[in-house]
Amino acid sequence: MNESEAVWRVQEANTKTRENVKADRVIFCNFEKHKLQNTLSDLTRIFQYFPGLTDTQQEQLAQLFSLYADWNAKINVVSRKDMDHFYINHVLHSLGIAKVVKFLPGADVLDVGTGGGFPGIPLAILFPETQFHLVDSIGKKIMVVEAVARALALKNVRAQQIRAEQVRGQYDFVVSRAVTRMKEFYGWVQGRVKRESRHELFNGILYLKGGDLTAEMGELRKPFSEYLLASFFEEPFFETKKVVYVPL
Repeated sequence: MNESEAVWRVQEANTKTRENVKADRVIFCNFEKHKLQNTLSDLTRIFQYFPGLTDTQQEQLAQLFSLYADWNAKINVVSRKDMDHFYINHVLHSLGIAKVVKFLPGADVLDVGTGGGFPGIPLAILFPETQFHLVDSIGKKIMVVEAVARALALKNVRAQQIRAEQVRGQYDFVVSRAVTRMKEFYGWVQGRVKRESRHELFNGILYLKGGDLTAEMGELRKPFSEYLLASFFEEPFFETKKVVYVPL
């Protein structure tokens, strides 16, 4: 898909969400022309990295920018400087997990410390038949997640204000974006994973993290694997980014 097609997809998405996004706001409101061009280019890259997306999935991804720009004007959900690179730094980064494991229909995934909905919302778009439970201790962020999921008609997303240690239930995988050191995170979610595994990877943790993790993973003293996102995505942002997998 080229950029002109991406523009059409964004316009189509904007038309379908008039009731959810103020009608007088343009999809990329308050953005300079060169930043608009970069944003469209980044969206196009996602479509290229995931060529099997349906029209609905493309439209949902195209809607994300305006939804988060609108909420970001009210609540600091995403770093303001990161909005310039929203699709790469947040959406594509979240989708890096999908390069490691393809969630099966009927699978259950827990997103701990989801913030404004990352990585859970992009993954829920990509895997509409997988159930996602997005949790965070901050109520305002969960309010944003619920609003975004509603605007996108994501029936496979449940959002809840709760601390990770208080979550009850069993999941195939637990995902997160570097909310704390792995040893502490492991303690939060241990016992939350189903015993029976149906995926190519055994059930466990899929953690988005960056940098040298030798010392941090040494603290854990558990088996783990690292998947370099630079193996899947060529943008400089991913040079040190990884998915850390810990079976549970």
